[in-house]
Amino acid sequence: MAIEGRGEDLSGGRIRLGMVGGGQGAFIGAVHRLAARMDDHYSLVAGALSSQKKRAVASALELGIAKDRAYGSYEEMAAKESARPDGIEAVSIVTPNHMHFPVAKAFLKAGIHIICDKPLTNTTKEAKELVALTKKSKRIFAVTHNYSGYPMVRQARAMVAAGDLGKLRVVQVEYPQDWLTERLEASGHKQAKWRTDPKQSGAGGSIGDIGTHAHQLAGFVSGLTLESLCADLTAFVKGRKLDDNVNILLRYKGGAKGMLWASQVAPGNENALRLRVYGEKGGLEWSQENPNELWHAPYGEARRLITRAGNAADAAAARVTRVPPGHPEGYLEGFANLYSEVAAAIRAAREGKKPDAEVYFPTVEEGLSGVAFIEAAVRSSAKGATWVKL
Repeated sequence: MAIEGRGEDLSGGRIRLGMVGGGQGAFIGAVHRLAARMDDHYSLVAGALSSQKKRAVASALELGIAKDRAYGSYEEMAAKESARPDGIEAVSIVTPNHMHFPVAKAFLKAGIHIICDKPLTNTTKEAKELVALTKKSKRIFAVTHNYSGYPMVRQARAMVAAGDLGKLRVVQVEYPQDWLTERLEASGHKQAKWRTDPKQSGAGGSIGDIGTHAHQLAGFVSGLTLESLCADLTAFVKGRKLDDNVNILLRYKGGAKGMLWASQVAPGNENALRLRVYGEKGGLEWSQENPNELWHAPYGEARRLITRAGNAADAAAARVTRVPPGHPEGYLEGFANLYSEVAAAIRAAREGKKPDAEVYFPTVEEGLSGVAFIEAAVRSSAKGATWVKL
């Protein structure tokens, strides 16, 4: 059956993908393109890859996109692609944060599925509008919290859900980096410049850039809902307009407590995302820099190591595992797993069906939760690190 508003029968073949942002000099756009290609589910056929028309067209042509589908603006792309019988089915949004909302809104109204980088938007008002538009359009909306695509993270979530840790008590998550230890944005560094600019990044600096990943990972694995928080956001680098270090106390529904630390001024740390979850019966520990390992500590017993594709790996990990034991999988594969999960949902939608229950990707609702988390943290810190409810 044809998807409503898309013209032809699209039940087979690769998903036609477009991209907004991610042109020359960008980092995350190339990651998304690699992830989309890894499992051969997508073909990149259109793009508005820069806010500068000349660079947008040049970037698209470099990637092999046809000239008539190398657009100078996202508005033009949404209008023209939605009118084509072979128009894009989905769009990847890999722009700076402030553009996520208008771009996603335009493509939802054009009847096109969304794959959007995090955070979803810069305000909860915008995020709520996207949630409503997604429901109205009946389109798929994924937010690329890529760490939820790692096999050992899926295993950890399954073990918590199965009760292996018992009732949860403590959740500890940290995400330190060091790349903004100096005022790199003053040198003209493209990534540093927009990520530290409130007009582009929103109200949060490190809290929005990496703190949202930590928040999402903790909630995804634990299954807990954050109820309130007490946050202290700091800009240690003189002249920086947004936070570069975050310390947060967390209270979850049901009584569990937690702590979250995110920093981009922690020398010696590259991408040290780490999660620890403890319950009445045991604990789990996972580190992004050693992503193929999950430590399980049943209370009163020796800690045991579970490896990706090893003998103790379960079905949740196996369904997002590509290669045999001992062959590492990591960042790009985690991204690719989310793209493949979204592909499964889009292919099901082509036939008017829902995907299998095992298919998971962060949704627009989870994106809203992330934006609410940022706003609550900023609000708490502005009040002198007081407790605030989400």
